[in-house]
Formats: sequence, structure tokens, C-alpha cells
Amino acid sequence: MQATQKFSVTSMLNKQREKEGKVQIFIRIYFDGKRTEITTQNFVKVNHWDDKFKKVKDIDPNSHLINIQLEEMKSKITKIYVKLQALEEEITVQKIRQLFQGKPIEESPKPKNKTICEAFDYHNLKMEETLKVGKVCTKTWERYKITKNKVVAFMEKQYNVSDMELPDIRLRFVTEFEHYLLTTDKLQSNTAHKYIKNLKKIMNMSVGLDWIPSNPFNQFKCSYQSPDREILNREELAVLQFKKLSISRLEEVRDVFVFCCYTGFAFTDIFQFEQNAVTIGLDGEYWLSTNRQKTGTKESVPLLPVALKIIEKYKHHPYCVSENKLLPVNSNQRYNSYLKELADICNINKHLTSHIARHTFATTVTLANGVPIETVSSMLGHTSIRTTQIYAKVVEEKVSSDMKLLRQKLANIPIITKAV
Repeated sequence: MQATQKFSVTSMLNKQREKEGKVQIFIRIYFDGKRTEITTQNFVKVNHWDDKFKKVKDIDPNSHLINIQLEEMKSKITKIYVKLQALEEEITVQKIRQLFQGKPIEESPKPKNKTICEAFDYHNLKMEETLKVGKVCTKTWERYKITKNKVVAFMEKQYNVSDMELPDIRLRFVTEFEHYLLTTDKLQSNTAHKYIKNLKKIMNMSVGLDWIPSNPFNQFKCSYQSPDREILNREELAVLQFKKLSISRLEEVRDVFVFCCYTGFAFTDIFQFEQNAVTIGLDGEYWLSTNRQKTGTKESVPLLPVALKIIEKYKHHPYCVSENKLLPVNSNQRYNSYLKELADICNINKHLTSHIARHTFATTVTLANGVPIETVSSMLGHTSIRTTQIYAKVVEEKVSSDMKLLRQKLANIPIITKAV
């Protein structure tokens, strides 16, 4: 028991309870800042009560009997307190009173366990608050909302419930959830494991909030399979870049796509750039910088001549002027739709999307031309160089070029043979 917890028991008058000119005596129990009262059957005149010593004065004819009864009651209450203390049981003034009166102990209701849905709601509410101050991007917040929906759909299918208490969730839950995502939702392994990572984060948060003692999913390891990144090679990029187009909307989309190929910015970042976004760096060259919508990391890229030419081309475009935009960027849905038209017109047998432009910058434009992977990683705003290494795996042209140079160097070195 903590030293700050104090116990006392005393007798007092209840002047609100009067009978035949006398007031009722009651016992007050005080413990740890809380108090409760026990009434007695004894009544006494106010002037017969000794408030200093908390007993009936001798002038009262029944003083001796009443005082003995009061002392016995206080002694019994004190013994109950000492016993509870010795047994190291929870002590409350209500519990002491109930034991004294011989009533069944009214146990405090067992605290309700938090559920997985309550944990998601708590996390998503906090994330929504950080979203409002720009610390999290909308897509990340929406991803967690989708994750909750998938978890609920899984529980309804697997367990016929829409929610579960956190302490009831075991490792089996996440293994069956993975199977559900792969078979019922028919997701790719990487996508399924992104949702599972979100779920594991919710469980870790619950541990931190003391809702559960440990994360039952700790032994489940999320894997990641490096996907084949679709890119445009040098010839395809040149065909797209210099193709004569008679439709202005396709020309604008082509120019925005080519701009992304030469800067590496994602569609969502390009959409945010205003006309004054271009700055002059310490090297005296033109730069374009942003905090990535996806990760919040800094992404700074020195602008190549192709990119600068496209910016200059749309400097006075009506849409750019009226909306204060760097480039005439359409909605993502229309943008990707127009890219399909461009692929057909340019005879490019690839499914063009806004992501391909970013992949092309990482491979065909930079890595394949000898830009160090550390530099590319910095320009792409990657939080880990391991992410950039995914792109390095597809640069076969660069590997072939490097080996060709090595062959030429080795060809000029005379072969020394051992003298016979």
C-alpha cells in the first residue's frame, strides 16, 4: 500500500437526522481521499456530545452504553481494514462498509477489453488529426481505413463476428488473414503484406497503450518480392518525346509525362507544383523540390534541359496562369487514360502509367547514364537505398555498356605468359 493512503474512522453527529430533540450519531470511514458513513441507532442531544473527543458526555444518562457501542463499531471497522491490508486485497471505503454490515461484496465491474476495431478507430482518428496539420498524406490515412474494412470483412467470413477483443487475438489470426487476402481478395503477395504491416502496427500501438501485454503477430514476418518494374527504354522515350501530335490534350499529357521521365517526380507531386516552384540552387542551376506526398521526405532534382524547355513552353498556358500551376496536369484518371492513347499512337506496347515515368527516370535517364545510385536515391526521395536498388536490377543496358568498356581496356593489356 502506498504511503499516501490514509485510513481513519471516527464518530460524528448527523444534525440533519433529528428525533425528539436528539440527533443521530454516525460513524465516518475515511481512506485514500474517499469517505463513507455508517448510521447507528443512537440519538443524543447536541449539548450532550463532546465534539473534541467524539463521544457522549457523562451528563447523558446513556453515555456509558452508547460510547461502548461506538468504540466496538470503530474497533471492528479498524480490524476489517487491517485484515484487508494484511491479505493485500484491494481496499475501498465501500468494501470496508459492506464487510462491516455483512453484505456481499459488490465487485467492481471487470474493465472491458479494447477490441481490434476500437484500436483501428483510435489510430485512424489520431492519424486524421496529423493529416490536418500536414504530417501525413491522405493516401496513408485512407490505406489504414481500407485495412480496417478488410479486417472486418475477414472476421465476418472466418469467425462470423464483426469485431474481436484484443486479448482473444492470436498468431493464427494473422496467418488466416494473409490466406484470406491472397485467396478471397486475390491480392498480390506484396499488397497483402502491406495490409498486414498496417495491422501489425495497430497491434504494436495497442501494446504501447497497455491494451494487450504483447503483440501476438511478432513472429509473423512480412516478406517483399521485388517486382519487375516497367520502364521505357531510350528508343521508346525518344519516340514519345518527339512524336508530332495534332491533339492539344494529348500533347499536354505527353509533355507532362516526359517531364516526369526527366525529373522523377510522381503525379501527385507534379500536380502540386505552382508557377514559382522552380528555384536557383547553390550551383547556380535551376532546381525543383518538394516533400513527397507518399513519404514526406525531401525530393530535390536539378532540372535537365528537356524539363526546363517544357516548363518554358507552358509558362503562359491559360490553365497554368489561372490556376497558378507549373504544368497543365489533368486528374490522375484522365491522365492515365490519355497515356493509353499515346502508347497506341506511338506504337509502344506497354501499359503507360504515371509510375512508369518515375521508373524511367530512375533507370533509363539516370542509372543507365552513370549517375551513382546514391544520387538517384536522394533525388527520388527514397528513405532507404534498398528501395532504389530495385531499379538498378533492370538496367541491363548499363551493365552491358560497362562490361564493353572493360573488355576494351583488357584488350589493350598485353597477356604475360610464363617463360618456358
